[in-house]
Amino acid sequence: MQRFKKKKQIFLIGSIFTPLALTTSIVNAGTFGAEIFCTMRDGGNDHESSWEAAYTYIKKQKGGIFKVSPKQAASQITESVIRDIETFSYCVEYLDKLHPNRKLLRELKKKEERKEKELEESNEEFSDETFERYSY
Repeated sequence: MQRFKKKKQIFLIGSIFTPLALTTSIVNAGTFGAEIFCTMRDGGNDHESSWEAAYTYIKKQKGGIFKVSPKQAASQITESVIRDIETFSYCVEYLDKLHPNRKLLRELKKKEERKEKELEESNEEFSDETFERYSY
């Protein structure tokens, strides 16, 4: 009976400290991801390459079953920069590109797809039979 109580206590202690250990690694990944992003941007790299490097690092460090979405990674970077504003003061100007207007991007993508579809439909109207190169 006493053995069961010890196992129960160990299980409870383990279940309390395990999530704390996991969140610490996620926070560290976000902080170092922010360092990667900000250092690359400050060094003159464009947004895309800096973002890809930071996002890849955060995804790699997260591990586990669930993946980190780009939105979550951008939030982690933003939180890290805001928390440690003295260290990342040069990086505040780059944060706006981490959170683009996603609704506007979707609308632009839909417009582009519609234009491509219309172009394909107009190209289908002209077949080889109706348009011969050397018929005078």
